[in-house]
Amino acid sequence: MAPTRDKFTIHSRAVVCQDVELRGDITIGAGTIVHPKATIYAIVGPIVIGSNCIIEESVIIVNRRKEIMRIGDDNLFEIGCRVDSPAVGNFNTVSTRARIHHTVRVSNFCIIGAGCLLAPTEDEVLGDYTMVYGPAAERRKWSGRGRVQEADLRRKHVEYLREMLPKFNRVRRGDGM
Repeated sequence: MAPTRDKFTIHSRAVVCQDVELRGDITIGAGTIVHPKATIYAIVGPIVIGSNCIIEESVIIVNRRKEIMRIGDDNLFEIGCRVDSPAVGNFNTVSTRARIHHTVRVSNFCIIGAGCLLAPTEDEVLGDYTMVYGPAAERRKWSGRGRVQEADLRRKHVEYLREMLPKFNRVRRGDGM
């Protein structure tokens, strides 16, 4: 496996703290917030992160496949979660200390509960509005009620972090993408 050169494309409206560990070919979209102590490794293939995502402290995002790992817009990755999934859609929440294995592709509006481990032996696609919860990673469908309110709340969260994080952390400058 040949080592990939580091190449970062950070949108000028993204807020990426200086204390973030980035390796490989990584693109970060407009309005995305990356907290200090997060780790994003594009070991084999590149990682493309959409707009207005929130990546909190101690989050680990890793791409071990040759294909591009695509992370959609408006996703929330909470403290200490780990994502190896080759594809994550839009408006998903990966809760604190949850883990998504590289055999799972996440659609849209999914919630992975705190501490859940999603590690099937065969490739799997998590359908829209799926909630994963509990120690056995049980699943159920969400009706979508409250989706608009959740989206509004997440946008306000992004606005607040965009204003506050640079006041207390050194920030990497975007290249104006």
